[in-house]
Amino acid sequence: MNSVPRALLAALKTFFHPRMLALVLWPMLLAIVLWVGAAFIFWGSWMAGLTGLVQQTSLEQWLAQGFLAVATHYLIATVLVLLLLPAIFVTALLITAIFAMPTMVEHVAAKDYPALDRKQGGTAAGNVSNALMAVSVYCLGWIISLPLWLFTPFALVLPIVLMAYLNQRLFRYDALAEHASREEMAQVFERASGKLYLLGALAGLLQFVPLLNFIAPVYVALAFIHLCLDELQQLRLQSAGRTGI
Repeated sequence: MNSVPRALLAALKTFFHPRMLALVLWPMLLAIVLWVGAAFIFWGSWMAGLTGLVQQTSLEQWLAQGFLAVATHYLIATVLVLLLLPAIFVTALLITAIFAMPTMVEHVAAKDYPALDRKQGGTAAGNVSNALMAVSVYCLGWIISLPLWLFTPFALVLPIVLMAYLNQRLFRYDALAEHASREEMAQVFERASGKLYLLGALAGLLQFVPLLNFIAPVYVALAFIHLCLDELQQLRLQSAGRTGI
């Protein structure tokens, strides 16, 4: 697992290159603009929908009593704001994966892996399809696991588990699409599965650190690029060794 901290350190060094710094803020800022704009338009509908859900549960009678009857509106508004925060972060990750990854892969490969042949096993359509699948599974898992968040241990662990899945699924394809063949991509995904999930979990922790979560999407993407290209390089060296090339 030494390759995981090595990837994190390499990503930190790459992060401060001017080309990478130019990418840092716009995915998060665009995600904020999109969701704040949506909230401005649909806030009333969202409030009504969430209020209707609460009224269909046993919480209705409890919330209708005393001080909570007055505070219910503000509690629901607070819940909506708390739901918007992960939505903004996930959207920033999605924007980074679809639009910024090609620039980052090109930079990292040219600087740190110049001898790595390009076999172009991925496609632009595969990039978008993979990203949408990753976000869809993440959102489904998030919704299904909501009842478990009422129990403190699960509330601490589940967000990290879900972010670990999202990060590794979202970035691994794009990191290898230009350089690996389809067969090599499948091999790297299988042999480095544990490393990918570990990196995804560690990177996911940045979501919960104020200010750092603004730069997290680009940093996380760089870490996955370094890890995946390093794994691909090792795979090819081992294959060459077995064949005596």
